[in-house]
Amino acid sequence: MGLLLAWGASFLARRQPTLRRTFGFRRSSILAALINAAFLLIACGGIAWEAIQRFYHPDEVAGQTVIFVAAIGIAINTISALMFVSGRNSDLNIRGAFLHLAADAAVSLGVVLAGIAIVVTQWHWLDPAVSLGVTTIIVIGTWQLFRESFDLVMDAVPAGIEPLAVRTYLSERPGVAQVHDLHIWAMSTTEAALTVHLVTPDGHPEDEFLAQLCHELHDHFGIEHATIQIELGDSDRPCALAPEHVV
Repeated sequence: MGLLLAWGASFLARRQPTLRRTFGFRRSSILAALINAAFLLIACGGIAWEAIQRFYHPDEVAGQTVIFVAAIGIAINTISALMFVSGRNSDLNIRGAFLHLAADAAVSLGVVLAGIAIVVTQWHWLDPAVSLGVTTIIVIGTWQLFRESFDLVMDAVPAGIEPLAVRTYLSERPGVAQVHDLHIWAMSTTEAALTVHLVTPDGHPEDEFLAQLCHELHDHFGIEHATIQIELGDSDRPCALAPEHVV
């Protein structure tokens, strides 16, 4: 289900915008990453709860069957996870799918080790102990995905962009006296957008200035969609969005 969710979001993100959805369905990839992270955390909670119950009420474990089935799981999930390795750092949606597969592979590995140990020692408490250990590792890896995807849903600045550096860069452009109403957010797990007001008292810059600025924002900060409003700084008609506390 996690893979289908990631694939469906990638498909929707490529759909063209409409009059009603002017950004298309790009944000679906962010929602998929958030839902995948939530699913993993919920699943880990279920595994941990079951493991705790087994400490108090241990069940007989068919060690050899566990080893065989889990070994197949390791092979399938590891091969599948390797397909997503290259894109996991640049796309939060792909990272969600990768974590799903890597988590399944880790669980299967833990199950194999526990199965071998149970066959040799007959220590059935190893089953829930390994479950808790694997669950802890998965939660640690998934929590960052959950935080990042939640931040993007809330229109936070994407993790790879430093907003103060963007503001400083814009304020240092020739002719720019003031920068305000700066907003940076994620349109998808791979695309960032920006809106800003630039005050240029010497007059409106040429289109070449704006085109070059958008090009440099893309190259330096990875911002694909920049909307820039030019103001002349007329004190009789101040911009209502200039104060920092106004959104």
